Amino acid sequence: MRSLIWIFRAVAFVLLLGFAIKNSGIVNLSFFFGLSWQLPLVFVMLLFFVLGAVVGLTGTFATVLSQRRELARLRDGRDGTAS
Repeated sequence: MRSLIWIFRAVAFVLLLGFAIKNSGIVNLSFFFGLSWQLPLVFVMLLFFVLGAVVGLTGTFATVLSQRRELARLRDGRDGTAS
C-alpha cells in the first residue's frame, strides 16, 4: 500500500512539474498607484491557491474554536438550562 501511495505522489509530482513548465510565461500583475509585478504564471497561480487555502482554513478554524467552546461548556454542565 505504501508503494502505491509513493507511486501516486511521484505521478502527481511529474504532472504538476509539467504543468509548471508549460505555464512558465510571464504575466504582469498591476496594482494601485502604478505598482506592478512581473511573475511567471505558475507562481501567480500557486500564490492565489495558497491564499485561498489560508482563507478557507481561517474560516474553518473559527468554526472549530466555537464548537470546542460549546463542547467544553456542555461537558462542564453549564448548558444554560435551569434545573
